[in-house]
Amino acid sequence: MDTRKLATFIDLAQTCNYSRTAENIFSTQATVSKYIMALEKDWGVTLFMRDHRTVTLTKAGAAILPDVKTLIQAEQRLLQTIDQQINQTDPTLVIKGIPTISRYQAFQLIFQFNQQHPEINLKFSEAETNQLMASLDDGRADIVFTRLFEKPQAEYAVLGEERDYFVALMARDNPLAQQTALTVQDLAHEPFLLLDGATNVLAPVMQTLEQAGVVPQIVYEGRRVDLILEMLNQKMGVSIMMNHSFDLAGYENVVAVPIHPKQYSQLAFIKRQANQSDSVRLFWQFIQEN
Repeated sequence: MDTRKLATFIDLAQTCNYSRTAENIFSTQATVSKYIMALEKDWGVTLFMRDHRTVTLTKAGAAILPDVKTLIQAEQRLLQTIDQQINQTDPTLVIKGIPTISRYQAFQLIFQFNQQHPEINLKFSEAETNQLMASLDDGRADIVFTRLFEKPQAEYAVLGEERDYFVALMARDNPLAQQTALTVQDLAHEPFLLLDGATNVLAPVMQTLEQAGVVPQIVYEGRRVDLILEMLNQKMGVSIMMNHSFDLAGYENVVAVPIHPKQYSQLAFIKRQANQSDSVRLFWQFIQEN
């Protein structure tokens, strides 16, 4: 059974809000809906009543919920036992990070740790942001480095104080590029080139635009920062990204202008509270000290 779907069911039962659950699991409302419908089809029951924007747990859903929580807790204990057994013989540490991790201090910290602790078998890789939390939950990663717009649930430990903020990117000869700061309303009539939902940036960008009453004309949506920069270089529109998530070297025609009021994200290492392996504890202590 896919425990990601079970965890989504538990979270939605708590929030009764598809949007909030999507944020909590670092995914999209469409994914939340897909997971719930899949469980309802597999089990042959209706878990939630949906009436306009109201979501309520059904009687069947309420009856099933305690057993689902028990299954998730059992899986967490199993993963912890497996981690302990693996680390008794093989002190491996698996870290996954966002594709732009090299732009942040975390990148250097990981390799400083590797140099100081060669006895630890470090396995580091990048992954799309929307996959990182799932890799913690299913044991494919011990620690992830990701971008947060809200505090994760209590079963996760978070470490990191580095922050980043949104800026508007555009061609140098765009009249807006002459300003020292912009509001999202200033961008209302521009075509948008945006990073997609896999990067964990699309949802807060769309929320910010919606709150400002801006309905964006999106001409491109994808996950390649370099492609967006090249399109901006060719004067194809504007984009909104985190200030440290891109490198303008080679894109002389592109400028970044801060967006006010500033909206910040936190860059942090995250692990499951239950993961207390020796290698994880050693890395966590290293990050705290450095």
